[in-house]
Amino acid sequence: MVAPFVVAEIKRQDKNTTTHSFPQLNSQVICICTLVAVTILIVGLGNPGPQYAATRHNAGIFVVEELLGRATPMPAQLAVHKRTNTEIAELAKGRLLDDDHAVLARTRAFMNVSGGPIKALMDYFSVQPEDLYVVHDELDLELGEVKLRLGGGDHGHNGLKSITKSLGGKPYNKVAVGIGRPPGRMAPADYVLKPFSAKEQVDLAIASADAADAILRAIG
Repeated sequence: MVAPFVVAEIKRQDKNTTTHSFPQLNSQVICICTLVAVTILIVGLGNPGPQYAATRHNAGIFVVEELLGRATPMPAQLAVHKRTNTEIAELAKGRLLDDDHAVLARTRAFMNVSGGPIKALMDYFSVQPEDLYVVHDELDLELGEVKLRLGGGDHGHNGLKSITKSLGGKPYNKVAVGIGRPPGRMAPADYVLKPFSAKEQVDLAIASADAADAILRAIG
């Protein structure tokens, strides 16, 4: 008897799986498996406008710019996506990620209302929460430190709070880029809106590269 054929679609998360069983079928089967690419959304948080471009609160955008520069065969650029009030770069499979499509983005809204535009992007590109990577500044990490985690608290970060609320509390990937604590008695709200010093910009460039590496490793 010739074994029946079964056509199956395997998502990226299962790409290392070599054996697939079909308990509902009693006979031996031949599986023709197709790897299905998904869309990975990587968003750098920050405030819009040139007056905020070099500030600590925009650390996440520096990481997106690092990833834009890694696109092949040439660096990518952000363009306005009016439907979602964001700026994005769509990268086909192979331009940044080997197995998946990538969308790099920043919002055109202020940090505290990031959730709406990011949720709109996820809906537009059919992105699942586990495929969302949000890069943000982090006061509780020293300048240059990077930490990636899935889910967890928002650590008082208003941009993350807005996103978590818009996603209904579903866990997503948070990529923290350390900016350190404010000196003396300076208020954190004032500190995050201060520009990086020339020396800090060197450390930030290294941290941005480290964060980009961490994201690409996590995606696999």
